[in-house]
Amino acid sequence: MTPLMENAFAAIRERHGSQSIVRVEEMLETRKQSRHPLQKGAKWIMPGISQQPWHDPYGHPELNPVVHALEANHASIKSELETAWSARRNAFSDYEHYLTRQQDWQALYLFRDGAPVAESAGTVPTAFKVLQEHAVDTEKICPLLECHFSTLLPGAEIAPHCDLWNFSINLHLAVDIPDGCGITVAGETRSWDEGKCLLFDYSFEHEAWNHGTRPRTCLLVDLWHPDTTVPERAALVVLITEIRKLMGDA
Repeated sequence: MTPLMENAFAAIRERHGSQSIVRVEEMLETRKQSRHPLQKGAKWIMPGISQQPWHDPYGHPELNPVVHALEANHASIKSELETAWSARRNAFSDYEHYLTRQQDWQALYLFRDGAPVAESAGTVPTAFKVLQEHAVDTEKICPLLECHFSTLLPGAEIAPHCDLWNFSINLHLAVDIPDGCGITVAGETRSWDEGKCLLFDYSFEHEAWNHGTRPRTCLLVDLWHPDTTVPERAALVVLITEIRKLMGDA
């Protein structure tokens, strides 16, 4: 713990109560918490988060406004994405995962490095507006992560991996889904239903593929896991931001 972390944690405890960030502190005390075998590749597992890989996208009242707004605006989101893909390909880049970089996995970012990507407001205005109103302004988005259009080119495969932690959760809006695409999380394979959302805990091992003949695109939003609390979220932002600075990642 650095002095900055200690002071920030003390301020959070003073405001929210002495027990308000106990789970975050327990996560720091040991990296050997009980975890599902298929979470073994995750760096941080905060205790008390449900060990449930797949979630009902309509099952969390906190997240329902995001889900419903994305699905209600799917047609406009898809149309603007198609225009961007054909006319503004320079807005897309190779996706850089913390483990790898893939040329056959293209990304158009709407939120990154803790803030909206202003350039995307004119490129994909509907998605940008929905994200801003229902995830950013409401603080449902995890500012430590991102939101992007995720386009897998034909033949692309994302190898099995665990993401960094369990205190955020991944929402997919199926924007443009050809035949031959799928995703497996913790051994259970599903497909995307265009215009609908999937929700899963990506601290569990997962993989995806496009064995179709045209690109597959989803809009990915990293949201706070609904099992986390407001003071825990504040502590986690301080913690991870400081760790990244110490590691030279910020």
